[in-house]
Amino acid sequence: QVQLVESGGGLVQAGGSLRLSCTSGRTSKVYVMGWFRQAPGKEREFVAAISRSGGTTYYGDSVKGRFTVSRGSAKTTVYLQLSSLKPEDTAVYYCAAARSIGVGKGADEYDFWGQGTQITVSS
Repeated sequence: QVQLVESGGGLVQAGGSLRLSCTSGRTSKVYVMGWFRQAPGKEREFVAAISRSGGTTYYGDSVKGRFTVSRGSAKTTVYLQLSSLKPEDTAVYYCAAARSIGVGKGADEYDFWGQGTQITVSS
C-alpha cells in the first residue's frame, strides 16, 4: 500500500500560479506518477503524468503548455506546477501512483490515490 498526500491547493486569481506537491510514504520512483482532476458534475480528467525515471512526461490537452510535472530530488515527492490558471481549472486535484511500466492517461491504470486538494481559480 502506498499513501499519497497532496498539498499546495488553494484560491488563486485567474492568470496566477500554484505548485502542488504529492508526497508518498516511500520512494515514488518505483511508480509512474500521475495527476488528475475532477470538477463538480464532471468525470475525473487526466492532467499530467511522469515516468519512473522522470524522463518522460505527458499532459492533457487542456493544460499543455501551462502545467509542468516533475520529480523532486527527494525521491518521495512529485510536483505539479500550474501557471496561467483559468477559472475552468477549478477542481479537486488528485495525485496517483501506478505500478505499471508504461505511462498511462486513464484513471483505471493507477493503483493508489491521494485524498485530493482543492484548487479554485477566481475570474
